[in-house]
Amino acid sequence: MGLREIADKSRSAGRFVALLACALLAYALSLPGSARAAEQADRVQPPAAAQSGAGQPVRAVDFKMAGDAAKMRIVVDFDREPNPRWFLLRGPHRLVIDTPDSVMALDPKDMKASGLVKSVRYGKVGASASRLVLATKGPFQIDKFDILKNDDGAGYRIAVDISAASEREFDSALADQATTTGSTVSPDKSGRVGKGPMVPDHRFTVVIDPGHGGVDGGAEGLHGTVEKDVTLAFAKELRDKLIAVGNYNVFMTRDTDEYLRLDDRVRIARQHEADLFISIHADTISVKGIRGATVYTVSDKASDAEAKALADRENLSDQFAGMEIKDDNQEVTDILIDLIRRETHSFSMSFAHTLVGQLSTTVGLINNPHRSAGFRVLKAPDVPSVLVELGYLSNAGDEAQLIDPDWRAKAAQSITNAVALFASAKTARTVTGG
Repeated sequence: MGLREIADKSRSAGRFVALLACALLAYALSLPGSARAAEQADRVQPPAAAQSGAGQPVRAVDFKMAGDAAKMRIVVDFDREPNPRWFLLRGPHRLVIDTPDSVMALDPKDMKASGLVKSVRYGKVGASASRLVLATKGPFQIDKFDILKNDDGAGYRIAVDISAASEREFDSALADQATTTGSTVSPDKSGRVGKGPMVPDHRFTVVIDPGHGGVDGGAEGLHGTVEKDVTLAFAKELRDKLIAVGNYNVFMTRDTDEYLRLDDRVRIARQHEADLFISIHADTISVKGIRGATVYTVSDKASDAEAKALADRENLSDQFAGMEIKDDNQEVTDILIDLIRRETHSFSMSFAHTLVGQLSTTVGLINNPHRSAGFRVLKAPDVPSVLVELGYLSNAGDEAQLIDPDWRAKAAQSITNAVALFASAKTARTVTGG
């Protein structure tokens, strides 16, 4: 065969490969999780005028959300039964719900960002379908996706429960999606609660939460010391000591003077798959003679009146910053209560006992140093959590200690020692299945 013939055959083969590559690319771009789908998910046309009657499109007539930055319920009401299809996208993290042969006659005022959902968009996609796009504050998981007939018999609703999750869990959901076409089938609750056994490559993860911040300064000491500054300085000291150990992933809910809602702090812990959440505070009390550190765990009933009063003050942080606080409706509340698992509480109690033991050798503690109350910031359902009151800014002695770098280093080392003991015991228990 001559050189010209070889060249001709090479060019033919090259054209074939190029055509095949184009075909594969076109197919890939048509998949729900592809960049093309991600681009098209945001290309929704303005919603069409509402229509009704026989032979007309199904109409979405109402939209509402309830929950917080850790868990949300989204409900869309329709005049007739819809046939939705949903899928996930990243960059940003989004839930996309398509409903064929439908129009969305919704009030834009109902579409305001709330809790875990940072934006809502909707409109037409294609000739007759409608699309709803919900962007979130980071990775999330679909706990439940239901199509339900309304109790009064008039119409149907889509009810979706989502909760903050880790990137690993979101990537796993994307991988499952790649082998299906998106599903409205909801997993059993037993498969949705908790993380189960630790994944082999998971490093023990600690999330440190410096209390207050930004417009919410927290308590103020006798000599002008502000709680938000104390908690941030101590949290940085603790972070550095934990990182120096070399065995943990360590994150902070804030490392600057910024305001965070209580539920956003819980969301951050869940999205990092925290094995331990430590919230740092320094309160005041009317009795000036009381001083010393206290370790709190969450409970439905406070251990004493002082613990209840402290929890009430801390739980009002969002209200202080001008954020409206509403109790969740009973349905959502039942879900949250159901998710507070006994094992998580047991781990929290175990770490609290260990921490009290370590702190008792280096810093002063109040009487009955392990107490409990209904702290909202400790209510991540699957993250062992404690709140540490380092001392009382209302006491001159404690205030002086809290701004002393040497005292902070000593107290942070005690907490680091407690984390090491807890992490070792928890890892051993997970490995052995105990």
